[in-house]
Amino acid sequence: MRNLLTSLAICAVLAPSGAWSQDLSEDELLELFLAQRDAYKAAVEGKTSLTRGLTLVTADDVEIATEVEKTDPATTDVATDTTTEATGTTEVASTTTETTTETVVKEAETATLVKMPADLGVNIRIEFAFDSAALDEAQKPKLAKLCNVMKASDIQLFRIIGHTDASGSDDYNERLSRLRAEEVQRFFVNDCGIEAGRLEAVGLGERFLLENADPDSDQNRRVEFQALS
Repeated sequence: MRNLLTSLAICAVLAPSGAWSQDLSEDELLELFLAQRDAYKAAVEGKTSLTRGLTLVTADDVEIATEVEKTDPATTDVATDTTTEATGTTEVASTTTETTTETVVKEAETATLVKMPADLGVNIRIEFAFDSAALDEAQKPKLAKLCNVMKASDIQLFRIIGHTDASGSDDYNERLSRLRAEEVQRFFVNDCGIEAGRLEAVGLGERFLLENADPDSDQNRRVEFQALS
């Protein structure tokens, strides 16, 4: 798994300015989300002149987590991946809590995904421990501002997307990216109080690389946020 299994950081560049999304103000983030929603609506309605470069992509075998129950974060152990490098096998530990936590995952042979143009991207650098999907306390302030924007907006549905670089197998990358997107989803529900019905989580692994010339680049490891409606 090489670079993928070394203190993974999920990250992306917000073009054209190159600034990280957590460096933007709440007003700037809200403007981006509203622009995303408008472009997505235009794309769905076939108004290509208004899409601002947004494209709809059909992908096979994508699992979308559509709901998580609100629980006490102090009682929750988040599912993590453990990998045996010698054999290349991956084991995924079950999520266990003192109270019931359930992630409802909608399985589909095909799913419509949104590929945002660079100037509409909302990306956050989230660092995870080795081979883990647990969200460290130090990372939560980066999401708190984003949470405030989501709660204050009238946007009905946000999608949280985990991405990886091209290191490791396709199945491993996709599974790990989804686990991490789901952990961000849990944070928004449990810690920030966002209604679960306003959030979707999906892991796309290495499907949409930012740096195609360098598939293993850390620029390809990121969590992306999209306003859909």
